[in-house]
Amino acid sequence: MELKHWKLSVDSDNLAWLYFDRADGTTNTFSSEALRELGQVCAHLTTMPPKGLAILSAKDNGFAAGADIDEFTRLKDAEEAWTFIKLGNEIFDQVAALPFPTVAMIHGFCMGGGLELSLACRYRVADDGAKTKLGLPEVMIGIVPGWGGAKRLPLLIGPAQALDLMLTGRAIDGKRAKKMGVVDVATPRRHFENAARMLLKAPPAVHRPKLMEAMTNWPGIRSVVASQAAKKVAERARRDHYPAPYAIIETWRDFGGDPRNVPRDHPASMVSLFHHPTARNLIRIFKLQDRMKALGKADAEPIRHLHVIGAGVMGGDIAAWAALRGITVTLQDLAPERIAPAIKRAAELYTKRLKLPHLVQAAMDRLIPDVAGHGVAKADIVLEAIVENAEVKRKLFAQIEPRMKEDAILASNTSSIPLQELTSVLKRPERLVGLHFFNPVAQMMLVEIVQGPQTAASVMLAGQAFAKQIDKLPLPCKSAPGFLVNRVLSPYLAEAMLMVDEGIPPETVDAAAKDFGMPMGPIELADMVGLDVGWAVGQELAKPDNPIPQKLKQLVEAKKFGKKTGEGFYKWVKGKPQKSSTGPGTLDLKALADRMVIPALNEAVACVREKIVADADLCDAGVIFGTGFAPHRGGPINTIHARGKSELLAIMGELKAKYGPRFTPDAGWEQI
Repeated sequence: MELKHWKLSVDSDNLAWLYFDRADGTTNTFSSEALRELGQVCAHLTTMPPKGLAILSAKDNGFAAGADIDEFTRLKDAEEAWTFIKLGNEIFDQVAALPFPTVAMIHGFCMGGGLELSLACRYRVADDGAKTKLGLPEVMIGIVPGWGGAKRLPLLIGPAQALDLMLTGRAIDGKRAKKMGVVDVATPRRHFENAARMLLKAPPAVHRPKLMEAMTNWPGIRSVVASQAAKKVAERARRDHYPAPYAIIETWRDFGGDPRNVPRDHPASMVSLFHHPTARNLIRIFKLQDRMKALGKADAEPIRHLHVIGAGVMGGDIAAWAALRGITVTLQDLAPERIAPAIKRAAELYTKRLKLPHLVQAAMDRLIPDVAGHGVAKADIVLEAIVENAEVKRKLFAQIEPRMKEDAILASNTSSIPLQELTSVLKRPERLVGLHFFNPVAQMMLVEIVQGPQTAASVMLAGQAFAKQIDKLPLPCKSAPGFLVNRVLSPYLAEAMLMVDEGIPPETVDAAAKDFGMPMGPIELADMVGLDVGWAVGQELAKPDNPIPQKLKQLVEAKKFGKKTGEGFYKWVKGKPQKSSTGPGTLDLKALADRMVIPALNEAVACVREKIVADADLCDAGVIFGTGFAPHRGGPINTIHARGKSELLAIMGELKAKYGPRFTPDAGWEQI
């Protein structure tokens, strides 16, 4: 039996050891070829049964990442997709039917099809280290767990826990998996072999959920659980925007969790999901995310010491995140009391993310308050995150540049100021780069890596590598006012605020944006980011003919900056905006959304024309990961293609006639 992707051996105890080692990749993923080979192994072992079988990965980075996404996206039609789904099910059913004990030995990532293979085994052993991640993230690319996950996981741990994992797509570590019953043993990897031998030589009873958990799988109660789950999903997403979570619930409730049982014309079927634009768009975004990660794979020395100047919300949270990711960080501000809130927020972040006291303490030890600024002379990167004022930034640069190491990088977290406006005081402007993070830092994946006219190519590559080092997505941008994200976001927010000036309730404006598919309305978003920040960016990007939102101006003058001061467009109580329940009345939410969104689309077109980013794909990715632009629509440029350029230009013509030249189409529409 010749195998390309698997290695099989049988030891003196008649235990079989099957290593998954995808031949043409650094990561284990399931191609059709790899699946068929696994079927050959099962057939062979059925004729010559060992005492037990352990399935493990020969790759250090993880067990398996799921289906080969490249093969999946190359499938020509729903028929080919269906064939791929059937193949995975049939092979994993073969694994489940093996007439001897089987154990999956899980380290690193075990996602999607990887977890589904492990669920087809009788037992599971997981590394208890922090890098172990198990999950069924298919919902995040618009499909359902298609190779047995929706069938086997509810039977293993009960529907409530299983549906939570499938509907959120979240990953859990080995210890959490053991507590939930997903794995039977959580132990350091060095003990894997002993754990596997014990399970295979003296097989214990297989795990089953407790009675109360198992009862929710019973037919009568199953409908109630499904109804409650659907109600929670409806609070977050509409079915026409995101059909996959509804399909997961219905596949479990009505078809035993097996997609092969779902009629092809049913909205929960894999064929229906494959035809839906959301799946195509989310898979495209997934691949663009991989492309952005690759932009950080430069051959650059890792950053060991970061010095951050400015311990406000952005500077303090950037410092905290870098320290969480293993970098020594010195954090500077004018006085200890200005740094203290950042340290407090960092402690809360570390406690939530790391949990174990010794890991929390180690991260806290890496985050060092530094009022005197001694870290400037030692740091590999010195990052300023002070007030959004070019003159103030230039004064700071003039003070700190002479103290920096010869090979250190000077970075700015400016959200809108072109780097060329900051370089006049620098002796070495080639080492200045923009590293623009987004708020909240711990949640937003994007970092714009901004290249000024004099920024050295090596500095850009180092900035991109630094973003990847701290698990962010680097987006190289050309230096121009607002770069990409704020330039696209600004006209959207401005138009929303002008609508409020006209008397449209903020709640209605936000409802229109959410009806379009935005995760948060523009008024709530502006309040959350800070109206003072929005005002500063708006001033930087203001065009001469565009009106200034008067309510925004009044709130900024009154120092009502939104969430951080307790009041902005909304009053904020315990971190939540207090909204009235006023409905839209006679207002057309779709028309309101068009009026807000079209200026953003127009600006995205301009950014592509001006090559602010390399191409339209990176424009879409940057706006999605930087603003949360309705992911199911695939980004602003993709939205134009899907909706139709002629329809959008016609609407722009009507808006221009009514509201003025700010709705003039950019010249780049001709090339879209």
